[in-house]
Amino acid sequence: MAKQFDVAVIGAGAAGMMCAAVAAQGGKRVVLIDHADKLAEKIRISGGGRCNFTNINAGPQNFLSDNPHFCKSALSRYTPQDFLALVKKHRIGYHEKHKGQLFCNESAEQIIQMLKDECAAADVHWRMPCKVESIARGDDGAFVLRTDSGDIEVASVVVASGGLSIPKIGASDFAYRLAEQFALRMVEPRPALVPLTFDDAAWAPFAPLSGIALEVEVTTGTLKGKNPSGARFREDLLFTHRGLSGPAILQISSFWQPGTPIVVNLLPEMDVAQTLIEGKGGIKKQLDNVLSQWLPVRLVEGLLAATGLAADARLADLTDAALRKLGAAVNQWSIVPSGSEGYRKAEVTRGGIDTRELSQQTMMAAKVPGLYFIGEAVDVTGWLGGYNFQWAWASGVAAGLALR
Repeated sequence: MAKQFDVAVIGAGAAGMMCAAVAAQGGKRVVLIDHADKLAEKIRISGGGRCNFTNINAGPQNFLSDNPHFCKSALSRYTPQDFLALVKKHRIGYHEKHKGQLFCNESAEQIIQMLKDECAAADVHWRMPCKVESIARGDDGAFVLRTDSGDIEVASVVVASGGLSIPKIGASDFAYRLAEQFALRMVEPRPALVPLTFDDAAWAPFAPLSGIALEVEVTTGTLKGKNPSGARFREDLLFTHRGLSGPAILQISSFWQPGTPIVVNLLPEMDVAQTLIEGKGGIKKQLDNVLSQWLPVRLVEGLLAATGLAADARLADLTDAALRKLGAAVNQWSIVPSGSEGYRKAEVTRGGIDTRELSQQTMMAAKVPGLYFIGEAVDVTGWLGGYNFQWAWASGVAAGLALR
């Protein structure tokens, strides 16, 4: 005989635990199911183990979606201040690190324990590890979940199983398969917040720069030099053996379209061409020595090699045209990625369940009453810096309140 509950939440991560706790606090009998052995690994590893649990500046402008207005309702009804109140209630110390990013003072484990405690206080039932093998909907509208721990019958199902990012900690396509089963449209998933890679030949001059980091401004570009998405980030960039990483690149990767360049300003505080042209009459130094005042030596060597200028050329001997070319290489370095490091290194998945299939108030699928999708499974993707956790909390609360 199937075990009966009011609600089954599939996926015990950030969104799933939040939703289960809120629904159960409203009096529903909730079972929380997860296939993993370890709870909430994505929370555990986030923020270098201290969990960047929200961003105090989070708003709809910090999220990407094919349906950009969808996220407004949930985000406005459960704000960073609301989550912060929960953190304070559980006496978890926190600090602001950078651009509104909030981290635990001690450990991400504190956020996991807080969510477990909230679930426990509302008597949420756990099935973990437990694999959902199939979901069927009866004529009476109830859902029957066949699991490797026995059948479960519920009135409502919440899918909080995430996306495809970081498969080594248990990512799965469960939500996408369920969407297909119930004929719900999808926005094609792809890796986001991910390092970008380059063809070996194109990257050869820069591969020796691995390990160099500096603050840059980065934008998306087209082959005609325009910035179609309007995305522009000023963050740290890191050179790697295979390409570019660091917060600047992770941010722009969510906006980048294959076959188009990204444009990097390596010295955003300076118009390099103008500075060199204006100063060349009074500067007797070699070109590499001048640039090394502002940029790491190895990066200067790579840039000069790429632009065909001799490192030992005297600045005073160079034409204005040559200096403008060099200035463009520094202030408007345009390079076309060949791809990304993929889901293995992606922090989140862009795309997922098409939000036009869901109610923005409740997160329920209009075609399938009683079926909800929340968190990363949905086509709402935040910037780097705590925004995706805020979407997990907000979408979880929206569904949890609707289920009461």
